Amino acid sequence: MSLDTLITKDTIVISTQDNLSVNEALEVTCSTLIEQGKVEPRYLEAIKEKHHDIGAYYVLAPKIAMPHARPEDGVNEPSLQVTVFKQGVDFQSEENGPVYVAITLAAMDANNHIETIVALSELFQNEGDIEAIIQAKTESDILDIIKKY
Repeated sequence: MSLDTLITKDTIVISTQDNLSVNEALEVTCSTLIEQGKVEPRYLEAIKEKHHDIGAYYVLAPKIAMPHARPEDGVNEPSLQVTVFKQGVDFQSEENGPVYVAITLAAMDANNHIETIVALSELFQNEGDIEAIIQAKTESDILDIIKKY
């Protein structure tokens, strides 16, 4: 499944907020998914709880995070939300520094999202496209980049 089937203008957030706490930033990364009923509010709470228990497990590389919880934590339909933090967010990841791009993953089960994970992996490995997403001014600009995956 290509990323642009799961990501629309309505699931992209460009945040210019500064000095967000971890919980505030996580709320932003799930905001459209909750608003659209794609995940239950308890999905966000599960991410926060897991962060509290084990740290920033979802910070995958410098500048990149993929917040997620288990399907049974409140996923109603497979979905992704792209959040760009223009000011960066400190998710307390010792190795990776501030996050600028967070793609929240809401999977129905472990097997059906393999293609999505592969596409996300390809995106995450392309530093030029990650930087272009960070610099993007509009949701449409971000979608144009996402369509390649």
